[in-house]
Amino acid sequence: MAEEKIVEVLMVSLPLQGHLNPMLNLGKRLVSKGVHVTLATTEEGRHRMKQNLQNSEVQFEFFSDGLSLDFDRSNNTDAYINSLNVEGSKNLSTLLTSLTKVHNYSCVIVNPFVLFAFDVITDHGIPCAMLWIQASALYSIYYRYYKNIDSFPNLEDPDEKVHLPPFPVFDVRDLPSFMLPSSPRLFRVYMNDLFQAVDKLKWVLGTSFYEIEDEIVKSMDSLKPIYPIGPSVSPFLLGEKKTNEFRADLWDSEDSCIEWLDNKPPSSVIYISFGSITVFSQKQMNNLATALKNSNKSFLWVIRPHAYNNSNASELPLQFLEETKGRGLVVQWSHQDKVLMHPSVACFISHCGWNSTMEAMVTGVPVICYPEWTDQRTNAMLIENVFKNGVNLKCDEDRVASTEEIERCIREVMEGPSALKIKKRAIEIKKSAKKSLQEGGTSNQNLDKFVNEFIFANTV
Repeated sequence: MAEEKIVEVLMVSLPLQGHLNPMLNLGKRLVSKGVHVTLATTEEGRHRMKQNLQNSEVQFEFFSDGLSLDFDRSNNTDAYINSLNVEGSKNLSTLLTSLTKVHNYSCVIVNPFVLFAFDVITDHGIPCAMLWIQASALYSIYYRYYKNIDSFPNLEDPDEKVHLPPFPVFDVRDLPSFMLPSSPRLFRVYMNDLFQAVDKLKWVLGTSFYEIEDEIVKSMDSLKPIYPIGPSVSPFLLGEKKTNEFRADLWDSEDSCIEWLDNKPPSSVIYISFGSITVFSQKQMNNLATALKNSNKSFLWVIRPHAYNNSNASELPLQFLEETKGRGLVVQWSHQDKVLMHPSVACFISHCGWNSTMEAMVTGVPVICYPEWTDQRTNAMLIENVFKNGVNLKCDEDRVASTEEIERCIREVMEGPSALKIKKRAIEIKKSAKKSLQEGGTSNQNLDKFVNEFIFANTV
């Protein structure tokens, strides 16, 4: 009997938690369909990951980005990207040459932030797919703008109205910040280059799911289609109770917060987390702290340690922890999956990064949006006006929400008729999200179609 051929896929990602975990979640699903998956990232990722890589269903490989491990990449973005484009490209190509001596990859899957990998993969003659790790709406907006498909208003005026099919009318301020004139030129050039290079891709996969962005997805069919295969979240959030689940956690979680949540009534706790990058100004910190204190509600607040070390960061107001003792808990990092799954959590004050947005959807937790940059403002607009599973804080020009505005939004999602309506919608989204990944669901069908296409492409 002939030996069954092994189907193999390579993934390439930067070692950022919000980039690695969607790739890993897709990798696990491909493994469940009989595909052998390798994920390549830079040596910095090997150094920063907290778990034993041998526990992963996905095999890891590493290449150098051309910089030393102690180089400050976050504060030297230009140098980092230049090194990736030059040295990273060479080292990835060398790694790929080595790997293809042993593995026969049917496809390489990249995310949008490894543009340097596109040409490397094309030069090696392997079909390439992109996993779009933001909302399909963002893909549509960027594509239409950089490909000159639709006319856009004056992007200098944040109050100008944007009319795009099939979106509701929204403000320029709600566009992704990377395309606005106020964004550093580096980011604007990068996004333009990315969307000029999209034509090199054979497939574009989305971490969203069809049911919440159906009209947006359909509007791209005649341009460059995107195939939603999400929500790309941890299997734990989908009800799988694996005790050894591997995640690309780059910080240690304080699991004591789960025990603290265990002692709180159902739907009583406000969960606050702004991801791994956002740093609040002192005014933002003060207003949020005062609103939490005035709310008289329990809260769990994640504040990254660098918030106390960064020169632009802020500190909690004096006496805040003492004044909220017993109903408030501040931790440096949490296992967000476990927190959002906890029955005591009533709502999520979030920066609205796409991973956090999807995790809130899958758990049915209403969102209070406090966005900062990149895709977050667009996600917040979608949450309030399209998905309708939360509210968007109204901020001033410095992105500061007043104490009164934060208190208003807390009441809106936790008290009265509006809270019931938002919670009902959040539960509807939770059900459709999980259904999309089940046998016969839209996302599962799209993933099967993708797998069958790259297997076929590799045999003709």
